[in-house]
Amino acid sequence: MEHGKQTGPKPKWWSRPGDATPEPGLLDTVPAPADVLPVDDQAEYTLAAPGPAPLTAEAPTVPAPRAGESSADAQGSDTPGSDTSGPDVPGADGPGLDAPGPTIPAQATGVHPLHEPDEYRTPPYGGPGPWAPAPPVQRPSGTPAHGTAVPTQPPAAGGYAPPAPAPVPAPAAAQPPQWGQYDPWSVPGTATLSQTGESPKKKPRRGAGIAVLLAFGLVTGVAGGAVGAYLERNGGGITALELPQAAAENSGRAPDSVAGIAASALPGVVTLHVTGSSEQGTGTGFVLDTQGHILTNNHVVAPAGSSGKISVTFSGGETAEAKLIGKDSGYDLAVVKVSRVSGLKPLPLGNSDSVRVGDPVVAIGAPFDLQNTVTAGIISAKERPITAGGEKGDGSDVSYVDALQTDAPINPGNSGGPLVDARARVIGINSAIRAAGSGTGSEGEGGQAGSIGLGFAIPINQGKRVAEELINKGKATHPVIGVSLDMQYTGDGARIGDKGKGETPSVTPGGPAAKAGVRPGDVITKVDGQRVHNGEELIVKIRAHRPGDALELTVLRGGKEQTRTLTLGSSSGT
Repeated sequence: MEHGKQTGPKPKWWSRPGDATPEPGLLDTVPAPADVLPVDDQAEYTLAAPGPAPLTAEAPTVPAPRAGESSADAQGSDTPGSDTSGPDVPGADGPGLDAPGPTIPAQATGVHPLHEPDEYRTPPYGGPGPWAPAPPVQRPSGTPAHGTAVPTQPPAAGGYAPPAPAPVPAPAAAQPPQWGQYDPWSVPGTATLSQTGESPKKKPRRGAGIAVLLAFGLVTGVAGGAVGAYLERNGGGITALELPQAAAENSGRAPDSVAGIAASALPGVVTLHVTGSSEQGTGTGFVLDTQGHILTNNHVVAPAGSSGKISVTFSGGETAEAKLIGKDSGYDLAVVKVSRVSGLKPLPLGNSDSVRVGDPVVAIGAPFDLQNTVTAGIISAKERPITAGGEKGDGSDVSYVDALQTDAPINPGNSGGPLVDARARVIGINSAIRAAGSGTGSEGEGGQAGSIGLGFAIPINQGKRVAEELINKGKATHPVIGVSLDMQYTGDGARIGDKGKGETPSVTPGGPAAKAGVRPGDVITKVDGQRVHNGEELIVKIRAHRPGDALELTVLRGGKEQTRTLTLGSSSGT
């Protein structure tokens, strides 16, 4: 065999890993099969560096054939195994150079022919068809990388040297693309995968985003509604419950409001606890002066008797012992006094003659021993004649009051407490209530059923006079006309009896009535022009005045009315 020529079978265009696996180090010079193309002794093949060929959709550039060459001659230099130079490869499957040398894989150049070339090279079938990049081939482990540069022997003199192939650029990525990343049937100019192996980004669809947002809004709305309904039904919450509340306001109130009146009057109101040898009771009183005099009802202090104990508790909680100054059962009034007590606040006194029906009033006391209780109402009537007491049976403990009537709730324990007007001035002393089914009586006497809106207070004008007398003299005086009344008379008016007590004259000789010409059997129908219907009302009207006051009486005698004027006398009370 001559140098540069080789006889043997035609070279294979395709070679798989494993067809001929040379030993390492034997690929430095590889002989090529002969009778493929004439070789120029001066030409030399230069192969690309080992590594995967770049993946591209365009066909590789094929050099144009020279003059006198067929297309096969021009492309023969890229044909694997076309190199005829090189020594025999020992250990190959065949003797010497007669056996075909190892085939250089197609990925060494990045291209391969689509079919076997026509051995006759007759146009139009003389050359291979369009070139396309070969699919990637998995490299075998433990063997040299395919595409290793193989040096060639210089061609024989006068031989043909094909043009050198264009260098193949090295791939950008270190790893070869995987099978299935290239689609040879795709439309030219488009690619399913980029050269980096990443899928091309799809253009976002606006409609899908809006649908997702709408679905999210629907789900959150339904969930929020369900949570809200659960919290409302079960009264629970995510956090601790905190109720709304108004901010702190100014504690001051208008002086003529109930709150303002109470704030002004309460410091002058006291609660009395009375303990006697056989009974005890609770009532109310109010401070008259800075010396410690306190006005209350007679029936409040009556349980103490002559040796009982009276304790006074002020609105601030201070307590002091008190002693009895004087009392009068006919007016149902009493005065007690505390000593060595400072900071007393006397309540101002009003004028009960100026009171009108409908005026607002406030009652302060300790109903059922509930200290500093305030109730409000109006004056519902004036000059209401009432009587209270009479437990002794002889009439010595009966009180006669020309009372102020109020609907401010008054209950047991309110007795002796002040009834004040809109300017916090005392206009009456709460003394009696009307209880359902028990008649009219002093508070605590048959009145345990409680208030029904009918309370009675002694007018302060009468209380003032009696209090002054009790403080100054220890006893009070009663105005009198000097007659004995027939309390069994059922007709209209107050009838003077035929005889007095113990067969005494019914008209006191030399008394105010005798001087005015009043006789036994006369019926008094009016006092100062106001109608009276019975003897109790006549007593109430008379005691509403002071001794020495002048009165005009209308007397019915023999069916005729007569007018008599007299001056009230005086008697000592009990």
